[in-house]
Amino acid sequence: MIKKIFFIFLITFFINNTNAEENIMILKLKNGSVIIELFDDIAPNHVKRFKKLASEKRYDGVVFHRVIDGFMAQTGDVRYGNSNLESFDLKSAGQGGSEYPDLAAEFSDLPHERGTLSMARSSDPNSANSQFFICFKAASHLDRQYTIFGKVVEGMDFVDQIKRGAGSNGEVTDPDKIISLSEKK
Repeated sequence: MIKKIFFIFLITFFINNTNAEENIMILKLKNGSVIIELFDDIAPNHVKRFKKLASEKRYDGVVFHRVIDGFMAQTGDVRYGNSNLESFDLKSAGQGGSEYPDLAAEFSDLPHERGTLSMARSSDPNSANSQFFICFKAASHLDRQYTIFGKVVEGMDFVDQIKRGAGSNGEVTDPDKIISLSEKK
């Protein structure tokens, strides 16, 4: 009986550990690597899209076009914000997304706190596509209005080093960029 219980525990641990590994991403920035845990149980469609674009290497080279000190760093415009492509246009960065359809909101009761990954969108709650932001500190005014799909679990000090923008909109000249974004292997 004890062997049976131990065996069940072992199998459960292995399955849970495998699931956890599948939802860990590595965001490489110029100053170091950021480890991100994705919340596929909270926002499954947003996590699926994020992982799909990452696996297609669409985020590699994308700039942080909007960075507001004390608030957040926004990136993920795979159409206009990818500095590796001919379509790169810093003035248009923040207005594009992927060719995939926009996502329906997956709002939750999770709070926007330091290290939260949340999807950017227009005034339409169901317009998230590829852009996302990382919170520098708590932003409770965003709670239940933007889809949270992950959190930085290591390397937030590297996020803190992302070049800040100017003005109230946080527009960045000569912005930092994502070196690469991939699943942890």
